[in-house]
Amino acid sequence: MKRIVFLLFIFALLVRFTSLEDVPQAEITNGIIKAKFYLPDAEKGYYRATRFDWSGVTPGLEYKGHQYFDQWNQSPYNPKLNDAIQGPVQEFGPLGYDEAKIGETFVKIGVGGLRKIEERNYRYAFTYEIANYGKWTVSKKKDKVTFTHELNDASGYSYLYTKTVSLVKGKPLMVLEHSLKNTGKKLITTTVYNHNFFVIDKEPTGPNMKMSFPFEIKAEDRGNGSLKGFGTIATIQGRSIIYNRGLNKGEQVYSSGLQGFRKVPEDYNITSENIKTGAGVKITSDQVLDKLVYWACPTTACAEPYIALSVAPGKKISWKYSYEFFASAQLDK
Repeated sequence: MKRIVFLLFIFALLVRFTSLEDVPQAEITNGIIKAKFYLPDAEKGYYRATRFDWSGVTPGLEYKGHQYFDQWNQSPYNPKLNDAIQGPVQEFGPLGYDEAKIGETFVKIGVGGLRKIEERNYRYAFTYEIANYGKWTVSKKKDKVTFTHELNDASGYSYLYTKTVSLVKGKPLMVLEHSLKNTGKKLITTTVYNHNFFVIDKEPTGPNMKMSFPFEIKAEDRGNGSLKGFGTIATIQGRSIIYNRGLNKGEQVYSSGLQGFRKVPEDYNITSENIKTGAGVKITSDQVLDKLVYWACPTTACAEPYIALSVAPGKKISWKYSYEFFASAQLDK
């Protein structure tokens, strides 16, 4: 029996290895940072679920021998699992869900037109049928990759969405630049956040991990009964969140709304650091925070900064995030 289980395990690993070999991907570098991306593809893409934007999935980024992203989800890999994703990935709020009838489509930017089913409310963790994939285009240079998603949907929501991930010359800096043109008939009003799935040098969530902000923070429950782990597993010390111990399997730390930030771009400033290895990253933006969620599990700790978007038909908006990586020492390989 043990031999059969072992052979099945090896077979599963081989299937996973083979499938990942077939996944479209790209690597870029500026001579300082090396980054790897999985590319959008409806048939072979690493991520084919309906929660997150398909562009910019980052399974690995290296600076001075330190690693900043890795697989954090411990569930068996499935490309249609909503959390089967890595890196600084984004999720847009659904467009037209409430007005769509059962069987009609609503839209997730960076995903496509999704088929509405009979249910009480929209579920971010559910993988819907994609009725309209739109058209993805990817272009790559040595130090940047550009993703373009064009969607023309029967719901009346249509757009041209572009994300360029570039590594700045001579700096340990990665910039995510976005533009969204409303090519449909309806006003696009939504929010988008970056989940920032950091796994810095494979360090589990615990006393060696720290997250800091430029303001005094307070973890709150924003009215839905969702405040976990603060005051027990995690502690707020002024402008930082630290951990009293590591998280056990199944445990989470969560606040549906960290408070203390002002509506100025300067407060969109988040630092995640591995104290043990000295590696970390500082995230800034040209936008103001609309909401700031915090979530952590045993393998990753994530600030989820939201911004609000509004684009009239025929209009275009743009925004960007900057990721400045730092390391106190070069790791021996």
